[in-house]
Amino acid sequence: MANLLEIHNVRRSFPRSGGEELLVLDDVNLTLKEGEIVGLLGRSGSGKSTLLRLIAGLARPQGGTLSYMGAPIQGPAQGVAMVFQGFALFPWMTVLENVQLGLEALNLPQAEIRRRALAAIDLIGLDGYESAYPRELSGGMRQRVGFARAVVVHPNILLMDEPFSALDVLTAENLRTDLIDLWTNRKLPIKGILLVTHNIEEAVLMCDRVLLFSSTPARISADIAINLPQPRERTSPQFEDYVDRIYVEMTARRVERMRAQAATASIAMPLHHVSPNQISGLIEALAAPPYDGKADLPDIAYEQELEVDELFPVAEAMQLLRLADVEGGDIKLTHMGKRFADGELNERKEIFSRAIMSNVPLAAHIRKVLDERVSHSAPKSRFLDELEDHMAEDAAEEALKTVVSWARFGELFSYDDDSAMFSLENPT
Repeated sequence: MANLLEIHNVRRSFPRSGGEELLVLDDVNLTLKEGEIVGLLGRSGSGKSTLLRLIAGLARPQGGTLSYMGAPIQGPAQGVAMVFQGFALFPWMTVLENVQLGLEALNLPQAEIRRRALAAIDLIGLDGYESAYPRELSGGMRQRVGFARAVVVHPNILLMDEPFSALDVLTAENLRTDLIDLWTNRKLPIKGILLVTHNIEEAVLMCDRVLLFSSTPARISADIAINLPQPRERTSPQFEDYVDRIYVEMTARRVERMRAQAATASIAMPLHHVSPNQISGLIEALAAPPYDGKADLPDIAYEQELEVDELFPVAEAMQLLRLADVEGGDIKLTHMGKRFADGELNERKEIFSRAIMSNVPLAAHIRKVLDERVSHSAPKSRFLDELEDHMAEDAAEEALKTVVSWARFGELFSYDDDSAMFSLENPT
């Protein structure tokens, strides 16, 4: 099969205040062959959508090369179309007008534009809705309009940026099934599809290959071929094996990264905001039957209706606080995690407070500063300035937001948002 797309050593960064750069993509390499659906799987903010913009010619890399059909990508390329997460329809246009819009730039005769638009609308399952406006359609139907508008130009490559994530579960499943049916029966005028997702089961269900994205900066950490015939059955042992393998691959790299960060722990350790209620809820679910303290991540994700972007941050927070261990696709409560699950509220607060002080350097640093000051108070800016010497502004804000949330539950210190001041309620 010929390569539709080739990406070599691509690097992309964005300027930060102070003249520094935030590196988003680094040394990214991938190919998309004719007849393939390739998935880019990673958590939100890992750089997947940035890569799609580079492929679409909407942005330029700082390093590396991107080529489409053998030619360098130097701007929007004819033959590359995109389906967005948020539908991106013009509300004042009908379904037919929205779909026809994709053909207007091709300078085709009006009769040909109308014929192809109607054919695309029929193909994607919206026959009879040509004169309807977006406000009259459900979310699933609006996304079908987005698909019709993309395929009507007969693209060689279809880029899909989390196209099902804004839909309810049943609607998303129906749309995935219809799309795969059209693809496998060669009814779509498309040669290859690149799908951005953070849903592991979606990636295994739809893709021929799944590329795992690491974070900050994004690199492709694994390329996994899904050797299953279509249509695929979610409950088959083979399907479940692929899902388990991806969970293991993703958690192994996250665990390695967390251990490396813990070995050189500093107040600038990145913290992703997870509420104490989310941590408590997952601990309680793990402690209860049938898990009794240990579960496969895919199983607990399915039961709790959590996607990767929701499950992994909570699991990582529990590991950071030594309330659970994550290894080989499993999550297991530690001794302190079990004590937390069995404890009353006050005991839970004490366990949580000790866990924060022992394992979160930023929290321990704030508490030390508050203890040492006569007023037992300090402005947020005092800690934000320290953090921004080592990390991006948004990462510093998220770290402080996380510590405030955890410290409040553990009654470690207080924070007043109106005055932007940290303080001790009961200084010792």
